[in-house]
Amino acid sequence: MENQSKEHRMLQFALENAVRGDPQSVVDNIDKYCRHREWAMNVGDEKGLILDEVVKERDPSIILELGTYCGYSAIRIARLLKPGARMFTLEMNPVHAAVAKQMIEFAGVQDKVNVLEGSTEDIIPQLKQKYNVDVLDFVFLDHAKDRYKADTILLEECHMLKKGSVLLADNVVYPGIPDFLEHVRTCGRYDCTNYPSHAQYMNVDDALEKAVFRGYL
Repeated sequence: MENQSKEHRMLQFALENAVRGDPQSVVDNIDKYCRHREWAMNVGDEKGLILDEVVKERDPSIILELGTYCGYSAIRIARLLKPGARMFTLEMNPVHAAVAKQMIEFAGVQDKVNVLEGSTEDIIPQLKQKYNVDVLDFVFLDHAKDRYKADTILLEECHMLKKGSVLLADNVVYPGIPDFLEHVRTCGRYDCTNYPSHAQYMNVDDALEKAVFRGYL
């Protein structure tokens, strides 16, 4: 165990303690591991409740997640999706992607979640033709903070958004993503709502930002 990465230790804990095929059990055990053993950069249990509410409110059919990490938020979202919904989650780190695939399969949501390895710059422009995605209902941004604004603009330019599409961005206070917030709050294309919370597994102020696309002006 000592020679394993933190991500593999978290996976091992879930495999040994959670119930196979029960996504809630997997989520709960990842939270338990991160609160009592090792911190990890999942969205976490507190902000996860906000994520849950926004997903349930939108009830999306086509979902994109930027930043899979170990699959926690993908599993969290997938457990709320209606039959036939499709989720694509993008991860650049091949080690993290491999862990996520095992975690997602163990949780029993692999029929809904497609883990795509590579950069957002490469994959987002391929979504329509290669992955048969017309437009996205819901996008969860939880990847490299310097890519939030760039990838939001890329989604706009690739016409991946429609009126009512929801972007939900994590970590907008800690560590903070001011260029993304300025874009969605001032460009005139979004109606924004801020959800104050705390950073994952820490008593540090953070927030999620919801940006609902108004349509192309």
